[in-house]
This record gives sequence, structure tokens and C-alpha cells, in this order.
Amino acid sequence: MRTVIWNYLAIRDYHENIDYLLRKWSEKEAIAFINEVESVIYSLEQGNVEFKESGYQDIKQCVVRKQITLYYKHIDADKIELLRFWNNFQDNKNLKL
Repeated sequence: MRTVIWNYLAIRDYHENIDYLLRKWSEKEAIAFINEVESVIYSLEQGNVEFKESGYQDIKQCVVRKQITLYYKHIDADKIELLRFWNNFQDNKNLKL
């Protein structure tokens, strides 16, 4: 089993997305997002899936839902670092990885 580490930006993005869903949508949507993230993280921990290359060196991406893409990288064979939960409606010029 692999260890998943959250960096500061991933934590901030994650909470900002939840806050947005609670403000603009509903608690049900926020919980669905949380569950989708947990499912992706579980798959990464189990090591039974690898998501596609992002176009950034050594960084992979996974669409959590059509609005949000998770960017992550392998630190080593047993560790993954979550980098960003990026809102796909933002300008990618602002994406710092």
C-alpha cells in the first residue's frame, strides 16, 4: 500500500472547492465531492490504478469530476504527493505545480 501526502496547495484547493459547493450548491454536492476524492485516493493508495500523464514533467492527472482535476506525482515507489485540485474553469496559465 502506498502513502498519499497532501501538499499545502492541495489542502487549500480541496477546502476551497468544498466551501464553494456548500455556498453555491448544497451539502449533498459537497459530500459527493468528498466521496469522489476519497475514492480516487483509495485507488492511489492501493496502487491498482495509474492515471494519465498531465503534460507536466513527472506529474499525472485524474478528473475527479468534470469540473475538478487532481494533479499528483510519485515521490518514490511507495509515496504519492497530491499537488492540486484544480477547477477546470480557471485559466491554466495560473496553474502552479
